[in-house]
Amino acid sequence: MTGQTGTSGAANRTATAHETTAQDGTVGLHESGGRREAVELHDYEYAVIRAVPRVERGECVNIGVLLYCRHTAHLGARTHLDQGRLLALDPVADVAGVRRALHGIEAVCEGGPEAGPAAADNPGQRFRWLTAPRSAIVQPGPVHTGLTADPEAELRRLFEQLVL
Repeated sequence: MTGQTGTSGAANRTATAHETTAQDGTVGLHESGGRREAVELHDYEYAVIRAVPRVERGECVNIGVLLYCRHTAHLGARTHLDQGRLLALDPVADVAGVRRALHGIEAVCEGGPEAGPAAADNPGQRFRWLTAPRSAIVQPGPVHTGLTADPEAELRRLFEQLVL
């Protein structure tokens, strides 16, 4: 299951590779054909989506990532439910319910008719709604920030690193 939508976040910056500026600490280097090029970096926010089948135990399985970048108008989600890992934490976990929740998260990111009333919200509002703390089986982790030149590639990288 994967869903993507767009909104980007905050200041954009141009920096050269492996250099830091005393002012903001950003770095940006892209090598292409042996050349170094400055790249424009944009702030983004992300949160891991996790399944917590028994809230009282606090054990969880990472099942997705949300990424929001205001500057590029990118709001995206990548999800994957490893049913075996979920059932290892709770053999009677509601797998179908978790899949429905993931589908709902993807729909809200896409902002289409399946998102219901949330479709009328801008991507930043949808990201805030999706990352609001909740006591449910599917819940967001804390929001983290970073810099990227390509929000979709960053979402893919985070997904591969934190979920798969």
